[in-house]
Amino acid sequence: MIYGFFEGLGAYFNFLTEVFRRPEHWREYYRSFLREVDLLGFSSIALVCFISLFMGAVVLIQTAMNLDNPFLADSYIAIAVREAIVLEFAPTIVSLILAGKVGSNIASTLGTMRVTEQMDALRVMGINPASYLVLPKIAACLLFNPILVIFGMLLGMVGGYLAGDLLNLVNIEVYLSGYFMEFFPHYVTYSLTKTFVFAFIIATVSAFFGYRVEGGAVEVGKASTKSVVAMSFTIILFNYILTDILL
Repeated sequence: MIYGFFEGLGAYFNFLTEVFRRPEHWREYYRSFLREVDLLGFSSIALVCFISLFMGAVVLIQTAMNLDNPFLADSYIAIAVREAIVLEFAPTIVSLILAGKVGSNIASTLGTMRVTEQMDALRVMGINPASYLVLPKIAACLLFNPILVIFGMLLGMVGGYLAGDLLNLVNIEVYLSGYFMEFFPHYVTYSLTKTFVFAFIIATVSAFFGYRVEGGAVEVGKASTKSVVAMSFTIILFNYILTDILL
């Protein structure tokens, strides 16, 4: 088992050396990058917005119920909600959701191209399939995932505000002022740094599993499932490592 882990890790780094070889045709890479931004980025906006709104609402309800103290101003509830969303929920939960949606899409797409021998056709034409197919996906994730996480932060706080107002759990004016109290810009830097790392993990790990598929359609499905498990495990691990280093 340990040998298999290190063998897979070595294969992953060998795969990255293939991906980051100098591209041959920059114009084709740019067109592919724009397609990936639309496929992996814009198509995820609605899902992230929906989850972030309700995530913020749930965090507000739970925080307000647990801090129900007449001597504690509602602004402190807002601070707790803001920090929970900015530090953890937006970067980590959104990234895990994107690992399931975007990562499985990448793995299944590359796996299908592998079993239908489309990658072999690219090699025959003198094109490095690892770089041509994967590099635009990495660039698209690195560009768009932080944008989605910023949406998640803002909409999470909007969801908390709406829940507090509709359910009458807090004094909404005092609560709203708490969003701007004791704010540390470093927390946003920390969250976006995590997001960039998570985006790289999502793009490369899913592509690695899809690129190595052997067999038929059943193996493509298995590779997609394995990639989501591996991405989730790696994201949680690096979440701990980055938190220990950056905070």
